Amino acid sequence: MRAYLPLPILLLAAGCGGPSRDQASQPPQASPATHSYSAEESMDESAARAPGAPGIGVTAAPGVAFNYRYAFRLPAQRIAAVQEEHAVACEKLGVDRCRITGMLYRLVNDRDIEAMLAFKLDPAAAREFGKQGIASVVRSEGMLTESEITGEDAGSEIVAATRSVAQLEEELRKIEAQLARPGLPPAERAELQAQAERLRESVRAARATRSERQESLAKTPVVFRYGSGELAPGFDDDSPIGDALRRAGDNVVGGVAVMIVLLITLVPWILLGALGLWVALRVRRRFAARTVWTAPAIDE
Repeated sequence: MRAYLPLPILLLAAGCGGPSRDQASQPPQASPATHSYSAEESMDESAARAPGAPGIGVTAAPGVAFNYRYAFRLPAQRIAAVQEEHAVACEKLGVDRCRITGMLYRLVNDRDIEAMLAFKLDPAAAREFGKQGIASVVRSEGMLTESEITGEDAGSEIVAATRSVAQLEEELRKIEAQLARPGLPPAERAELQAQAERLRESVRAARATRSERQESLAKTPVVFRYGSGELAPGFDDDSPIGDALRRAGDNVVGGVAVMIVLLITLVPWILLGALGLWVALRVRRRFAARTVWTAPAIDE
């Protein structure tokens, strides 16, 4: 005898069953959000691993002030366009997040160009700005020749400066309380006033240091250097030794150029003077020979 199950039980069993054969044969599809994230991650990875670009990321650390510096080599005719593209990218971020603090564009010789752009960026945008800058250089047939990311523990310096300010202000209050006492001898008053002035100077210096360190945390310096041809822009030029060597090289080149100009200017006159001297000597010798030949004989 065949048993029949109630219809609700059959529907429940169908709902709890596994996927159909067609559904099981189809591969699982990622959601639009997952696909979008993967594409963005792929773009970041390709930009970070562009030719000459390292795939190392520096994670922002609380209290650490970072400094980003990049050097690029490009075809000379593309440097101006890339430099302008980087400047426009900074302007799009707005003055609150990015400011251009320096610019250089120099024709080194008839074929090579040297350029520079300096920025102050929001720390949260500095690393991504550098990656996008590298990507734009690669798109313009250029390459990254050098990159440097340095960090400075500004947070500890801020804490130390704050502690120093508090201690100095406490000492200053004690001295000011002593100065407020009546009947203080003039010599002691003068000494206390000198101590108070020294403490005020120290307080101002500590506050300036603290403000400078706070500014370094609020704005991250980013420098782009560009070069073409055999020029390989780097960061040693910023050091005193590099600056001295560059000046020495400029002096040598300038001295050689001055010597060439002097030679070009003086050589025609030197030749003309030598020709005049040669003519004068020839005329003098001929005149002396003629004088000797026409001299009368003396009778004894």
